Amino acid sequence: MARKPSNPMLQRAQDVQTEIERLVAEAKDTHHGPGFSAPARNKLTGRLLEMQRMLEQVVREIDPVQLPLSFFDPTEPSLIGRFISIALVAQPRQRLEDLKGFYGAGVYALYYVGDFTPYAPVSRTETPIYVGKADPEGNPKSPVDQGTKLFDRLKEHRKSIRKVEGIDSNHFECRYLAVQSGYQAAAERHLISLFKPLWNNETKILFGIGKHGDSAETRTNNKSPWDTLHPGREWAKGNPEAVSRDAIVARVERHFTTATVFATVDSVLEAFLNDLRRTNDLVPPSELDSSGIVAESS
Repeated sequence: MARKPSNPMLQRAQDVQTEIERLVAEAKDTHHGPGFSAPARNKLTGRLLEMQRMLEQVVREIDPVQLPLSFFDPTEPSLIGRFISIALVAQPRQRLEDLKGFYGAGVYALYYVGDFTPYAPVSRTETPIYVGKADPEGNPKSPVDQGTKLFDRLKEHRKSIRKVEGIDSNHFECRYLAVQSGYQAAAERHLISLFKPLWNNETKILFGIGKHGDSAETRTNNKSPWDTLHPGREWAKGNPEAVSRDAIVARVERHFTTATVFATVDSVLEAFLNDLRRTNDLVPPSELDSSGIVAESS
């Protein structure tokens, strides 16, 4: 007969282990049976996962060595997006009109430095009026293999700005960063989340600069807010306005009553760091399983 552990905690742990072994045996015998429905199976799975987390918590509580506050996984896509965003902000700003052809796909930001009144809050600041990405075709590994995707996209924007009223392409600067294929989208999402750029679709105020014109089958499409505020692109002239110019300007004004405007690069970097401190992308080690994978919640 096995000797009982002298420590009450060890005895309780042994009792729990015996119950778990019994549960495992019963589960093997019944989980395919007709009386074991899918909802019951899901409920049992959830309870077992909760038991697993509780047992892991006990292990952590009795371990005299503490876990670190966070576990950094450099392969986490959203973290990569954040660091690409920081790398973009570290690039020198260039006049949009001075750009000459270059290789690479990646991310970019447009900055306004003119005197158009609705854009005054972001003019000559470190808050971009638009951010975007240019994806390569396929999965090329070098900037040359990626082609001139970034330059082509910036050239398209420059061409659109040259055609319209209210703004001058000489009053725009840009940053761009060629990025290894596959990481552009993560960086773009973070840039939009941080800056809430006025011209981006996601901000839902002054979108439309990226439109390339309507096909013959969709000539009845409304003008984008961007084309209403900045008329001049030939293909948009005949389209009706969905929102009046005054209403768009009012929306822009409301946007700047709540939006954060970054005046300096230091303030942008501080925002990146603060965001990183708050982010869930730095995973508490308690949420990692033994293989280093984040455990899924039930």
